[in-house]
Amino acid sequence: MLWSFKPQARAFRYVGHKDVVTSVQFSPLGNLLASASRDRTVRLWIPDKRGKSSEFKAHTAPVRSVDFSADGQFLATASEDKSIKVWNMYRQRFLYSLYRHTHWVRCAKFSPDGRLIVSCSEDKTIKIWDTTNKQCVNNFSDFVGFANFVDFNPNGTCIASAGSDHTVKIWDIRVNKLLQHYQVHSGGVNCVSFHPSGNYLITASSDGMLKILDLLEGRLIYTLQGHTGPVFTVTFSKGGELFTSGGADAQVLLWRTNFDELNCKDVIKRNLKRLHFDSPPHLLDIYPRTPHRQEGKIETVEINPKLDVVDLQTSTPPVVDILSFDSTTTTETTVHTLPDKGEEICGYFLNPSLMSSECSPTTLKKKTEEMSDLPYENQRSIPLAVTDALEHIMEQLNVLTQTVSILEQRLTLTEDKLKDCLENQQRLFNAIQQKS
Repeated sequence: MLWSFKPQARAFRYVGHKDVVTSVQFSPLGNLLASASRDRTVRLWIPDKRGKSSEFKAHTAPVRSVDFSADGQFLATASEDKSIKVWNMYRQRFLYSLYRHTHWVRCAKFSPDGRLIVSCSEDKTIKIWDTTNKQCVNNFSDFVGFANFVDFNPNGTCIASAGSDHTVKIWDIRVNKLLQHYQVHSGGVNCVSFHPSGNYLITASSDGMLKILDLLEGRLIYTLQGHTGPVFTVTFSKGGELFTSGGADAQVLLWRTNFDELNCKDVIKRNLKRLHFDSPPHLLDIYPRTPHRQEGKIETVEINPKLDVVDLQTSTPPVVDILSFDSTTTTETTVHTLPDKGEEICGYFLNPSLMSSECSPTTLKKKTEEMSDLPYENQRSIPLAVTDALEHIMEQLNVLTQTVSILEQRLTLTEDKLKDCLENQQRLFNAIQQKS
């Protein structure tokens, strides 16, 4: 659902996925919307009334997370097939996979400078990946449960994790040290979001609460009550003046902060400066300090907006259903032919920020109008026989991916059984040692 509040509240419902949508994210410029689904696909949408979308197929299990790099050129997807996949938005094609997790990957996020990817999995680990050599360069596993969500702070020096064990942890990736440890929720933490200043962190939990943490002072400052069930997601706006939350009560709440507003362009520009290893330190870097464990009763401000907030549901905003009418399937084996030099980027669906001057939106519009006057067969550059052959190949590839998925599930079951056998053997060995 894409919501618009001006001039009046209304929503656009984009229809295309065949199963639950698990994650959505705007590109940095807001000209694209990526969505992940349990139907094992990722879709890129142009957020307008036409609803044009492009479909990516490469994962063999439900996709749990999508994330754009800060420059909008790459997309990272995380899946229950235990892999992270990275896609090139310039050519709309698959680049590479990252395999080291031994269980479902729940989330993957780019660092602000795009050099690193952080991921969390139900194998109870958080991994840091180098996007240059495609290697895992760091591993955190200090968890009773597993992390549901993980993200970098705005300057990329720390990561925050939302734990199923009700905890929120801040790690410094430069010294591999746990900086802060918060226990402020009575349920699993599902999502966290940094304020663009890097000084505040908001958390969403299955206990129905939102909490705002002051990271500089290491304490809880606000408890927000608005949802009537588990809260699944929360995120700050680019400038930090607003944040929004969504929960199991089918409500989306829009909140206004009392923090200082930041110009999102200045924030992005500042973070993109950290492109080299010899970048100078930033003033907003969070330096190591002793962990802050938050337990018991703390003096915080509790906010319950139920009586003060205008519920947009009661005004029955109109909902416009938009069906995806044009999708392209991309897999690891798909080969794209390069466009002519004059149409190097114009022929592609993606980022306007990558377009040259001769590929401006007005030029594109004129070319589209010219193309619409041609017969349909002339617009198709691929012969019908080749199209049929490609569709047949795609069907065979789908069968192969399903077979691989089944084999992975069987391998996982075998690993679990072997683990149980080893644990039982260890117990017997310990019992025999105690008796002797």
